[in-house]
Amino acid sequence: MPNMKLTTYNSRRLARSAFVLVLDALWIAAAFYLALWVRFEFGTIPVRFTSVYGSVIGWWCLISVTVLALTGSYNCIWRYVGLRDLQRLLVGHGILLCLGLFLSIMLKLDLPRSFYCLGFVLAIVGSCVLHVSYRMFKQQSLHLRKGPDQPAERLMIVGAGAAAQSLMREFSSNPNLNARVVCLVDDNPGKLHMFLEGVRVVGNRHDIPAAAKKYEVDRIVYAIATATPEARKEILNICSTTKCRLQVIPTISQLVNEEVSVSQLKDVEVQDLLGRDPIRVNLDEIYNYIGGKVVMVTGGGGSIGSELCRQIAMSNPRQLIIFDVYENNLYDIQMELKRTLPELDLVALVGSVRNTARINDVMATYRPDIVFHAAAHKHVPLMEDSPNEAIKNNVLGTYKTAAAAAKCGVKKFVLISTDKAVNPTNIMGASKRLCEMVVQMMNRRSETDFVAVRFGNVLGSNGSVIPLFKKQIAEGGPVTVTHPDIIRYFMTIPEAVSLVLQAGYYAHGGEIFILDMGQPVRIADMARNLIRLSGYEPDVDIKIVYTGLRPGEKLFEELLMKEEGLKSTDNQLIHIGRPIEMDDELFARQLEELRTACEQESDNIKDIVAAIVPTYHPQGH
Repeated sequence: MPNMKLTTYNSRRLARSAFVLVLDALWIAAAFYLALWVRFEFGTIPVRFTSVYGSVIGWWCLISVTVLALTGSYNCIWRYVGLRDLQRLLVGHGILLCLGLFLSIMLKLDLPRSFYCLGFVLAIVGSCVLHVSYRMFKQQSLHLRKGPDQPAERLMIVGAGAAAQSLMREFSSNPNLNARVVCLVDDNPGKLHMFLEGVRVVGNRHDIPAAAKKYEVDRIVYAIATATPEARKEILNICSTTKCRLQVIPTISQLVNEEVSVSQLKDVEVQDLLGRDPIRVNLDEIYNYIGGKVVMVTGGGGSIGSELCRQIAMSNPRQLIIFDVYENNLYDIQMELKRTLPELDLVALVGSVRNTARINDVMATYRPDIVFHAAAHKHVPLMEDSPNEAIKNNVLGTYKTAAAAAKCGVKKFVLISTDKAVNPTNIMGASKRLCEMVVQMMNRRSETDFVAVRFGNVLGSNGSVIPLFKKQIAEGGPVTVTHPDIIRYFMTIPEAVSLVLQAGYYAHGGEIFILDMGQPVRIADMARNLIRLSGYEPDVDIKIVYTGLRPGEKLFEELLMKEEGLKSTDNQLIHIGRPIEMDDELFARQLEELRTACEQESDNIKDIVAAIVPTYHPQGH
């Protein structure tokens, strides 16, 4: 059956090419006759000239279509005839021009010189028009088939360059897309009122809202691959003020080649409005130090942990061990990796980092080379109400995992930390600062390279503001923001994970790796952008309500403590905080006091933590 379909398709393609070839031959004959007629001012052509014309034109038509066929002029897909196809056609006619002049001299043809000049010009122009007309006819017939009951979606494209042209050709040639570009916008003043693929450039970025309304635009496509992050952010913010669906093409760094297609378009997410370059890491370095190693991820079912597992799995480890206490998340990432990478040696284990015997047994059994420690309680308000649990899981769990790793000869141990560990005002941040202190102490006490990676909020992670805002918008609002001036540093989950993996390569022991995350983002502005991207008007369709700072919450977060200083790495966006001097023996005793206090469910755990972490200033104390 497939062979029959292929045979039918090839027969149709050959028939179309033969049809165009015949039309070319007929036009070439007509063009040269018309040239002879024009030479004699549309009057009677002398018989001696018509006789010569009649004796050679048949052979010339045969030679012409043969040369055009050899240059590939009939091998194109007629529905998508473009500039390159016309270039091949012109090459063919250039060869014919040289060949025709040579034959006329060799055969001593008695024809006027103007006949040759005008004949070749008419043949070339007519042939190009013929090929393009076939494409236009096919497109028009396809659009007519859709019928009047299928109105096309009206599109605006931002950017009138090569990317826009590629998209416009695809939209016009593929009726299944059911979309029509009605206007273009470009900041280049030289393009204003000019036409691209028959569509006018109607203004610049500041004209987008008015143009969207005037042309009744349903969807805006941002098609500038080379724009700076700042320009991209500004234009997308302007686009988001309309109620149009908003899509973007990949950036130039994301494109495999310079060609852009409709299949690459994606809806705009809030992370597209951050206005900074995406974090880039050296994938070869990551691949080289993870490839062939046994790698373990604690908390591997969480939002950060699961992405760690995905990227590690792509780096060809000898074995990947996923360890998580929550079996539902663990099952999800296990099934995903089995489906996408069936050849991966994958071990999924249920267990808690708080269980000393369990974590020791897992380490001793599988002997991982690298451990990424992502298991943690992270919700600030919940931990304020259950501070003992924050210490049990985050601090003591990290201590037990680190001790097991050191005992079993793990080469690298990477802790996932947070900017909330800097000058913390909540127990969650203080617990993560204690975790950093644990890994720095353990680094001095063992052969394992212990490091921490500190970054800000992660877009789309479990419990982050984006899923909450989306849920509130879907319910009709209101969207709740704690304070109009609250700001945060943000990065995407893949960025955060790539940073963690890069830090593992740089690790020599004791470092705290810190990301230069650019400018912080105002949460209220993020909420408004998300409301607009959902097709609503902030404070009109969806209200924004300020609820007040939650327990332990700060207006802004910091990435570095004053005492740490900064040291650069090969990656311009990754820095190293200098380890702070501390008394390891004293700290070990304090950890034991913390353990006892937690087991006894002490009411003054925050005071005990404050005595250990001098930068921790709990609210209300």
